[in-house]
Amino acid sequence: MAMNERYEPQSIEGKWQTRWDQEGIFRAGRRPDAPKKYVLEMLPYPSGQMHMGHVRNYLIGDVYARYYLMRGFDVLHPMGWDAFGLPAENAAIKDGVHPAIRTRENIESFKAEIKTLGYSYDWSREVNTSAPEFYRWNQWFFLQMLERGLVYRRFSKVNWCTGCHTVIANEQVKDGRCERCSSEVLDKEMPEWAFRITKYSQDLLDALDTLKEWPDSITARQRNWIGRSDGAEVDFRVQGHDASLRVFTTRVDTLFGCTYVVLAPDHKLVAQVTTPEQRANVEAFAKRMAAQNKTEQLGEDTEKEGVFTGAHALHPFTGQPVPIWIANFVVSDYGTGAVMSVPAHDERDFAFARKYSLPVRVVIQPATGDKLGAGETLTGAVTADGVLVDSGDFTGLPSAEARVKMAATLESQGKGKATVTYRQRDWGFSRQRYWGTPIPIVYCEKCDPERKGIPVPLDQLPVRLPDIDTQEVLTGRGEPPLAKVASFVNTECPKCGGPARREAETMDTFVDSCWYFARYLSPHYDAAPFDPEVAKHWLPVDVYVGGPEHGTMHLLYFRFWTRVMKLLGLSPVDEPVTRLITQGIVNGADGRKMGKRYGNGVAPSTIVQKYGADTARTYVLFAGPPERDFDWSPDQVEGVSRFLKRVWALGATHHASVADVTYDGPYEGKALETRRAAHKCIKRVGEAIERLSFNTGVAGIMECVNALYAVGTPETQAEKAAMAEAVRLLARILTPFAPHIADELAEAYGAKAVTVSEAWPEFDPALVVDDVIPYAVQVNGKLRAEVRVAADASEADVRAAAEAEEKVKSALEGKTLRKFVFVPKRLVNFVVG
Repeated sequence: MAMNERYEPQSIEGKWQTRWDQEGIFRAGRRPDAPKKYVLEMLPYPSGQMHMGHVRNYLIGDVYARYYLMRGFDVLHPMGWDAFGLPAENAAIKDGVHPAIRTRENIESFKAEIKTLGYSYDWSREVNTSAPEFYRWNQWFFLQMLERGLVYRRFSKVNWCTGCHTVIANEQVKDGRCERCSSEVLDKEMPEWAFRITKYSQDLLDALDTLKEWPDSITARQRNWIGRSDGAEVDFRVQGHDASLRVFTTRVDTLFGCTYVVLAPDHKLVAQVTTPEQRANVEAFAKRMAAQNKTEQLGEDTEKEGVFTGAHALHPFTGQPVPIWIANFVVSDYGTGAVMSVPAHDERDFAFARKYSLPVRVVIQPATGDKLGAGETLTGAVTADGVLVDSGDFTGLPSAEARVKMAATLESQGKGKATVTYRQRDWGFSRQRYWGTPIPIVYCEKCDPERKGIPVPLDQLPVRLPDIDTQEVLTGRGEPPLAKVASFVNTECPKCGGPARREAETMDTFVDSCWYFARYLSPHYDAAPFDPEVAKHWLPVDVYVGGPEHGTMHLLYFRFWTRVMKLLGLSPVDEPVTRLITQGIVNGADGRKMGKRYGNGVAPSTIVQKYGADTARTYVLFAGPPERDFDWSPDQVEGVSRFLKRVWALGATHHASVADVTYDGPYEGKALETRRAAHKCIKRVGEAIERLSFNTGVAGIMECVNALYAVGTPETQAEKAAMAEAVRLLARILTPFAPHIADELAEAYGAKAVTVSEAWPEFDPALVVDDVIPYAVQVNGKLRAEVRVAADASEADVRAAAEAEEKVKSALEGKTLRKFVFVPKRLVNFVVG
């Protein structure tokens, strides 16, 4: 076929997308005997128009999917929609459109735009989390976990978003505000459903060491979020009361230095122990703290303040009374809500003690060096381990040994014990929203007077979200929206058949994303969430791409859920993902993160319409390493467009004269240099893809194209054959980056199949030596030959190559070698006599 002289992407890209679809090129399972690769990007929330930040996320996975196909793998690369959630509901409130309608419209728009970019998705596996066929299994998981004690009902403090009028997770609170709407978040006590993720805290923590292909930043954040602390619980009896304060400390070796204890302002014992004289001050302080959010209270820069309760606690070893305070740096839902304060050996405690003139008692001395003076002379806390002093029977022990012996003594006396605590808390997931998965629970006054909840029988799933006039009952109008829908909440008790009410709250949408990756394996399976036999083949996900902001939310939750799936006999693996790739942000031209919030998004459609999908793809991949942020640059888009036009012109210019040429070699001169350029490109680009350096891969292709232009017009049969080979190889190398132009070039140069169905090309090792340099070969100072060897060749290698030359052999024949002169990278000289 003849090639057009002009590169017109709009005329070729639709053609190839249609052909890929018709031939089912990207359907998983087409190579049942091949090894598998499961490549996945975090599924999008279809909240509106795509922008180039989305494009980047999906492109990373697409490059790998296409590359692995060419490497001979059976590749699963699916796509679906995280379709439940508050954004669609908020949009419905604003625009008067039902969330289901808005979500469906957004999906259609989002999908159409995705398809214009030529992603290699297996659309036969598409899922929509707002479909009853999907959320039925959310409810099934809930009931299975409820049966096993991994779901429970609790009454606790929650994060209440004053803007969204719903509960949000701890991880969604940023600097005391909702990460979604930026409204203030308040503490609020209310009943909620929770997943017992803390049962897996230690396992989730230990397994981080096995995630060798996860970014260190993500595993470090999860390690910190889980927050294991080894220490001891210590009981302080309250003087004059039949009550005890239990504190947790990692430094029980400093116990004899405790000079006061501190309670959270809302600790349950505050009201009981506060003296009448101090009650007004304590209540005023507690009220002021209740109006603040936890971030304000616990912030590094927040001034530490408190109030004395008037009560005292008895030291568990000495029996001496120590004052009980309440302060803003202790919260009731972390640890025990009470801490022992050792100002000589804790910076926070020291600052508080100095502010309120509390005693400072030194009980740890450095093992070597200068000793500490009395507490009154300290200018700051000394927090390092050392040797105990003034600590009763434990005096003289090193800190580490003392911690063990003191914990054992406390336990033997019934005053405490060694223990482990975690910063992580159970995941409260019930939400006061309409657009989410209904929780499959009913309440019956007769059978369930304590309102613990009665499970909906499995054969009654799914409990469908009612199709209602959402303008009357949407989130933000008081009680949960579903509580106002009589046709939904009024039902029959599954136990007695009498009147009952359904749970009106819905599930956090993180439930959907906990396990969606497994639903892709068998999206139409009806006997379970997915087919366990299929899971044995495809799991775990080999490459997972998404934003680092999900490090302690989705990326932790779905690790927990995978363990639950294994417990239920569904999954063969504990960990869902082998290799995690976290992509950087695409900033708008104004330097801010591209998105709807700032109105700086660049729609892919505008780039595709003007330059073509391959330009959009190649620019995003060339702009920087996938894990780094980059700023959008219209000028650089133009530059990439010009590059692809050069690629096209290279193929079109030589097509008529070289495409049908056959030649068996040898190759020398320009023909050899042409082949070297192409084979070096194969090596460089393949290595770049393997190490997640797509930008250097694109740069390697650009260098290859420049080199092919530099060799000039091919004239001999060898030069023409070399150029034809180079263009064909270039098309295959381009495939993961710019697949449309790659397929068009390949077809013009005789390919019968699409390039992604062809094997990734193998390079000839002899042609990819990075630098080949000439050595002048002299015999007694007279030039006899020139040899070309690798730049890093040893003296022995250069000498051997020189001695192999016929003219050198003749000059040396019958002579005695007196000296061999080696000048690196220049010449060798045989001195003979």
